[in-house]
Amino acid sequence: MTTESVEVRRGLPEGTAVRVAELYWEAFGGKLGRALGPAEAGRRFIAGHLHADRAVTALSGAPGRGGRVVGVAGYQLAGRGLVGGDAAAVMAQYGRVRGLYRVFLLALLERTPARGELVMDGIAVDPAERSRGIGSLLLREIEAIAVEQRCRRIRLDVVAENPRARELYEKHGFRAVRVQRTPWLRDVLGFGGVTTMHKEVAAR
Repeated sequence: MTTESVEVRRGLPEGTAVRVAELYWEAFGGKLGRALGPAEAGRRFIAGHLHADRAVTALSGAPGRGGRVVGVAGYQLAGRGLVGGDAAAVMAQYGRVRGLYRVFLLALLERTPARGELVMDGIAVDPAERSRGIGSLLLREIEAIAVEQRCRRIRLDVVAENPRARELYEKHGFRAVRVQRTPWLRDVLGFGGVTTMHKEVAAR
């Protein structure tokens, strides 16, 4: 699937882990910073624990000839998400004492798909490439995956501090089903509320 000079592919092209980690951190570092920061350490952890089969990537360049990754969407399905790494991996990088607290913070962010549900980890688009429809292309490919996997719906969470993302999801048929206000998490994770959104999909 392409638009102008952007091609969308499933998976992560070989050798793009560092680039994908940069985009992911740029988009979600505000939420992940307290658990995986500082930034350099967070990007290194993400790059080292990516599940290539749980990603859709957007590449800028001639279709079929590779190109620079300008967007990525991650999703969780069958117990695997885009970013992996268990408690042992966290402590191996950050140390046992600091690592235990980080494991606790990451557990607060964990979302487990229900039966017949695909959970999106989020969309990250290069700031210089926004307003080109890349987010829409990635969302459509995620929906295609959900349909092929016989999921009945897609679920995602969007923080109150990111209204632009919510507008994109609403444009593509997602509807808010729950708003969880957690002001006590603002000091812990950097956001004080999360909106859960669903989109029903029809299996083939």
